[in-house]
Amino acid sequence: MKPFRRETALYLLAFVLALAVRLIRLGVWPLTDLEAKWALQALGVAQGTQPALGSQPAYVLLTSIFFFIFGGGTNFLARFVPALIGSALAFVPFLFRERLRPRPSLILAFFLALDPGLVALSRQAGSSILAITFLFFAWGFWEKKNTRWAGIFAGLALLSGPALWAGLLGLGLTWAIRQAWERGLQTESAQSPARSEWLSALWFGIGTLVFGGTLFFLSPNGLSAWMSALPEYIAGWQNPSGFSFGFLLFSLVIYQPLALILGLIALVRGWRYGSLRVKRLSLWALVTLLLALFYPARQASDLAWMLIPLWSLAALELTRNLNIFREERVEVLGVVSLSVLILTFSWLDFLALIQLPVPSDQTALRMGLLFGSLFLLVVSILLVAVGWSIRSARLGAIWGLVAVLSVYSLGAMFGAGGLRASPGSEFWSSGALPAEENLLLTTVDQVSDWSKTSVNAQPITIVGIKSPALEWLLRKHKVEVVDSLDVSVSPPIIITTEQDNPGLAAGYRGQGFVWRQQPLWGNALLPDWMNWVVFRQMPQTSETIIVWVRSDLFIDSTGIKP
Repeated sequence: MKPFRRETALYLLAFVLALAVRLIRLGVWPLTDLEAKWALQALGVAQGTQPALGSQPAYVLLTSIFFFIFGGGTNFLARFVPALIGSALAFVPFLFRERLRPRPSLILAFFLALDPGLVALSRQAGSSILAITFLFFAWGFWEKKNTRWAGIFAGLALLSGPALWAGLLGLGLTWAIRQAWERGLQTESAQSPARSEWLSALWFGIGTLVFGGTLFFLSPNGLSAWMSALPEYIAGWQNPSGFSFGFLLFSLVIYQPLALILGLIALVRGWRYGSLRVKRLSLWALVTLLLALFYPARQASDLAWMLIPLWSLAALELTRNLNIFREERVEVLGVVSLSVLILTFSWLDFLALIQLPVPSDQTALRMGLLFGSLFLLVVSILLVAVGWSIRSARLGAIWGLVAVLSVYSLGAMFGAGGLRASPGSEFWSSGALPAEENLLLTTVDQVSDWSKTSVNAQPITIVGIKSPALEWLLRKHKVEVVDSLDVSVSPPIIITTEQDNPGLAAGYRGQGFVWRQQPLWGNALLPDWMNWVVFRQMPQTSETIIVWVRSDLFIDSTGIKP
């Protein structure tokens, strides 16, 4: 298909934009326990300790290369590989432009670059974004008859963890339903690949598994690690996460309202007029949504597979509204301006509403203003449709909604991706963020410096705390993790849970630090949810840990320093 003017430059712009929002402030916030679990494995590979690898050898081995090159691990480097590969997702629509058409494909590239959920996954160490990107590149290159690259990316996808199997299951079920559904229809069938194409993809895929999965035999245990991905995914069908159906659907409404509204409009229109492209995309979106809903170990990140077909539907609908005739531009602009004005007023009224006590006269007044303004918008659009034209009313309403929801989506992206000045409570986060990690590390380093003239000299014993994030924070120290402390030893620095420990209190000085903070999603009331929608603030539960330092290590100690 012939490219239109500046198409390549616009795809590059989408990629640069995607890369920018994924790299800005990438290393500011500490790693969560889930992120640190994978980062510690990568650090072990870089240091040559041959750690046991989990089900994501692609992330671990690729990240270990950067750790080795730069002489150690940092929060930024731990998240760099997902950020880089997640940015490349903006190029995927180009590989499917024959199926989706050039304009919708380009719009889809920008949607994928800025989607709040995909940005959040791209800024998390060990997230599912590698599996998503590699699988779509493998599929895209297969569509382009480039079997070598298809095999390479298929091999990388197999090395990317259990999320791959959720995506493959969704695609497989969609394909099976589509085959049964379209059996009696006259549709264009794809030409079956030649045997040589299958063999080429197979050999390059096997080569990627062997050489990539072992980091060219520098980490041989990576070859078997990827095989644990499928059992891990299957185990998720038996281990509920506690993340409910309602939370998952609510997450979709809050983080992707633009995709949801445009996608539903495209779905209704496509089924009404018999668009095969829309029917296939909507079937894929429905299958992946149902899989995410019924998966017991569900998380918001499981919606990522649905976002691709959903944003594709949205891109098709938005493309349809690009053709505005010259003679109707003034009318459309007027409806757009009115829509933006009323929707902005409604949002500001909602902001004021959540600050008021319930019940009160002011609350009732604000509620009346909110629903009244939305009713006024509907009536105004209907009057435009009657007085001018239905087409002008439709185009103005769509573009007004797109303008307002685009600004809202950018705000949601900044929150989900951790780009704000302070972290909020987000559905798309990978776990509880450590709260006072900087203060804890500064305290430990200062005590070590006082006693050993080096901030990293004193060893640390962690007792009864299972927190990879804590081990990652203290990675420059010699760290030992034990279930209980041997009474015959007196380590210089001990970190325990919050408890009254007379044995330590006698020869140690302790200081408490707030460690993990977890949002109380299940206990939230309506005012809490309204406040969260705007400010991403939610009541939290905190975990406190205590750093114990042996008394003879302090400056004011009269004893001999060890």
